[in-house]
Amino acid sequence: MMSVNVVLGAQWGDEGKGKLVDILAAQHDICARCAGGNNAGHTIVVPSLSSPTKNITYAFHLLPSGLINPKCTGLIGSGVVIHLPSFFAEMDALEAQGLDCTGRLFVSDRAHLVFDFHQIVDGLKEVELGGTSIGTTKKGIGPAYSGKASRSGLRVHHLYDEDEFADKFRRVVEGRFKRYGSFEYDTEAEIQRYKALASRLKPYVVDSVVYLHKALSSSPPKRILVEGANALMLDIDYGTYPFVTSSSTGIGGVCTGLGIPPRYIASGKTIGVVKAYTTRVGGGPFPTELVDDEGGVGRHLQEVGHEYGTTTGRRRRCGWLDLVVLKHSCLINDYTSLNLTKLDVLDQLDEIKVATAYIVDGKEADGFPASLSLLNPPHLEVKYQTFNGWKSQLSSSNPSISTCTSYNDLPENAKKYIEFIETFLGVPVEWIGVGPGRGEMVRRG
Repeated sequence: MMSVNVVLGAQWGDEGKGKLVDILAAQHDICARCAGGNNAGHTIVVPSLSSPTKNITYAFHLLPSGLINPKCTGLIGSGVVIHLPSFFAEMDALEAQGLDCTGRLFVSDRAHLVFDFHQIVDGLKEVELGGTSIGTTKKGIGPAYSGKASRSGLRVHHLYDEDEFADKFRRVVEGRFKRYGSFEYDTEAEIQRYKALASRLKPYVVDSVVYLHKALSSSPPKRILVEGANALMLDIDYGTYPFVTSSSTGIGGVCTGLGIPPRYIASGKTIGVVKAYTTRVGGGPFPTELVDDEGGVGRHLQEVGHEYGTTTGRRRRCGWLDLVVLKHSCLINDYTSLNLTKLDVLDQLDEIKVATAYIVDGKEADGFPASLSLLNPPHLEVKYQTFNGWKSQLSSSNPSISTCTSYNDLPENAKKYIEFIETFLGVPVEWIGVGPGRGEMVRRG
C-alpha cells in the first residue's frame, strides 16, 4: 500500500509550512490542499530557474506550494473553499514569474465556492462583533463555510448547470440581503461573470476522489503529499474557539477534505511544522505573548523574523515558544516528526524562554484549557524554563546559524534548545530551518 505524507501547522499558523512542502515535493508526484482557502499564505524563496545565483520569492495563498517543483501536480481538494477570481489571479502571477502550471493543476468538483458577497458579509460580521472581533482576513472564508454547513453553499460542479447555478445564487444572495440589509452588490452581473470564470476553470476540474484513488492504486503508485493550511490552534474544534478559522486544520481534515482513508496516512509521515518561537495573527488568547516589549524581544522577533502576514500584510503578534500548545497539538495530530523553523531569528538573544506549564487558579493544568477565560490573568500563570542563547557561541566570521549545513554545525546551546523541545514533546525534530532559502534547512537522521 502506498502511503500519504502530510505537513501540518502545529501552532497558530505562519510556521513556514510552504518551505518544507517545497523541499518534499521533489520526492512526490502530487501535492494536495485539503482545507482552508486563500486566507492562508506561504512564502517560498528558491533559486531562479533562469539565473540560479539569484533567488526568487513566490507567494502562495490558495494554490499548493508543491507546484514550484515542475514534476509535481497540484490538487485543490473538496475541503477547500475557492474564490475563483483569486485562484486565477494567483495562477497568473505565478506564471508571470516563470512557473508553468499547464496540465498540472486540478480542482475538485466538490469544492465550495467563495463569492464577493461572502467577503462583504465577512466584514459586516466583524463589525457586528465589535470589541470581540475575531480578526479574520476578510476573505469570505467563514461565511463560505457557514453556507456549506447550512447546506446553502454552491460547489464547483454547480457552475456547469447555468440555470441551476443562477437560481441558487439569486436565492443565496437574497438571503444575505434579508440578514444584513441591502448592501451594494450586482447579483446579475456576478452571474454573468461566473459564466466566463466557469468556462476558464473547466479544464482544471476533476472528481478528486477518483483522481486520488487512481493515483494511489496505479502501478507504480503515485506519491502524494498533503499540504495543510492554517494550523491546529486555529482548528474549528480544537483551536482557541471562537478565535479560529472555519475548517478542520488538523489530521482529521486531511481525511474529510480529500477523501483519503486513515490507513494511507497512518503508514506515512505526519510532520508538524513549529516556529522556534510563537506568533499569531488576529484576536484571541496568546499566553506567551511579549506584549510589554520585554527587553525589546517581541519587537526583535517581529523585525528579524519579518513577521508580517503573506496574505494580509498584518504585523504578527510574537512571543516565546509554548510547549503547552505544542503538547496539545501533538496529542491530536500524532506527529511522526517536527520541522523547527526560523531558529536563526533567535541568534542574537542572550536568553530564551520556553513555556512548559500553565498554572490555572493555582493548579497545573493537564492540557490546554477549552475555556478562554482561564487563559488570562488572574486565572493563568505561565511557567517558563530559561535557556542561555547561542549568541556568544557565534563569531564575527560566522554571525548566524544560517551557514550551518548539518546538525553538528549548530552551536551547542542551539542543540540543547532543540533537544529539550523533542524530549518534552516526545517527538523527534527532523528538520531545522536556519534561514529563509530552500537550501537553509538542516535535516537530522
